[in-house]
Amino acid sequence: MRNFSLLLLFLLLPVHHATSQKTARQYAEVHDYFLQHLKGQTATPPAGSFSVKQLDEMRAMVWRAWCEAYTQTRTDLVLPAPDSLSAAQAHAWPLPAALEPNATMPFYFGAKGQRPESGYPLFLYLHGSGPKAQEWSIGLQLAQSFEDAPSLYFVPQIPNEGQWYRWWQRSKQYAWDALLRQALVRQDVNPRRLYVFGISEGGYGSQRLASFYADYLAAAGPMAGGEPLKNAPAENLSNIGFSLRTGAKDYGFYRERLTRYTREALDSLEHLYPAGYRHRVELIPERGHHIDYRPTTPWLAAFERNPWPKHFIWEDYEMDGQHRTGFYNLWIHTRPDSTLRTRYDLHIENNEINISIENVAYTCTELDPKWGIELKFARTYTPATNGRLTLFLNEHLVKLTRPVIVKVNGRQVYNGRPRLSVQSLAQSAQVFGDPLRLFPVAVDVEY
Repeated sequence: MRNFSLLLLFLLLPVHHATSQKTARQYAEVHDYFLQHLKGQTATPPAGSFSVKQLDEMRAMVWRAWCEAYTQTRTDLVLPAPDSLSAAQAHAWPLPAALEPNATMPFYFGAKGQRPESGYPLFLYLHGSGPKAQEWSIGLQLAQSFEDAPSLYFVPQIPNEGQWYRWWQRSKQYAWDALLRQALVRQDVNPRRLYVFGISEGGYGSQRLASFYADYLAAAGPMAGGEPLKNAPAENLSNIGFSLRTGAKDYGFYRERLTRYTREALDSLEHLYPAGYRHRVELIPERGHHIDYRPTTPWLAAFERNPWPKHFIWEDYEMDGQHRTGFYNLWIHTRPDSTLRTRYDLHIENNEINISIENVAYTCTELDPKWGIELKFARTYTPATNGRLTLFLNEHLVKLTRPVIVKVNGRQVYNGRPRLSVQSLAQSAQVFGDPLRLFPVAVDVEY
């Protein structure tokens, strides 16, 4: 009965949304696939291929099915309609007790200025590590004062203090995943303009989140922070704007030194790859832990996300024990070595995709004797084997009417004409929940 209702609903949509009963049946199949997946059930991907001329129609159909299924099933963490940020209307999300006991995340979700036609830019602001009520209140005041309107803000309060006062822990990752996916199914958010920034503890958190979630972000702006680069590999920032501003005399927890190390790493990467690694890392003269926070969001707002880069580097690392399942257009099924990190270097030119995949091992070369903080590292790379992934492709990455060659570590693993499939569109929607990353082509790769 539910399938019939979906068919009827889809057939009643305007002609430009659905042109045939076949498309309506496909919609119902894709919707059911998403529902089963989102409920944690075993789901068989929908079948069917289509032509390049049908791509826009099929992509729109799959995205509507994802939005409906996600909205139906995601009932625990829901974004409300935004008020004016000045109204200071508080909301709260309960986080899973299995990830953090007694964890409720209060938040403000509000807008500044009139909504642009393309949707608001969305800023996630992370506060510092003082008393959480005070820090949250200050964070709201700062968010209201920054000159970045029109903008939409998500301003959370840390759920618990003490050992749980970290924005990158698994319980908070659960919230960030919900925030990203909910933002992307909304009509009032511009999917090309998602940003994260924060101050002090929020600076550490936003630097880690910038590296971990770079494929969703246009730019990131930690302040008064500075993370060891093992916690936030700079290589992952190749296609976003990155700002880090710290006082030149902010010596606590080596913030000044770690900011300098981040600047050196990004300067070196920009020299190697002049088209990427757009960054502004500043040590503010004569300032300690308190600096002028106002310059960050206007700088971030100048950047838009590139969801289809033809070159990126991804160091797949764990954050509080969790790995991402994908990054840009890669979907990882089997990591080549469960004990090591993996470095993917992807480059596309003239319908040829070259992916270098290496295992990464870290050795600490500079250790703080007082706090035991690992400050600097050497890395060794070895070719990776025994991994499995899916490479997603679209019309922005390759010419879909011509054969595609895929090489991994110099060895050809695929040579063929792309086949556009509903399965690929649906699986990429499932992996990323992103309207800009509904890929019609999937190449399965074992190496």
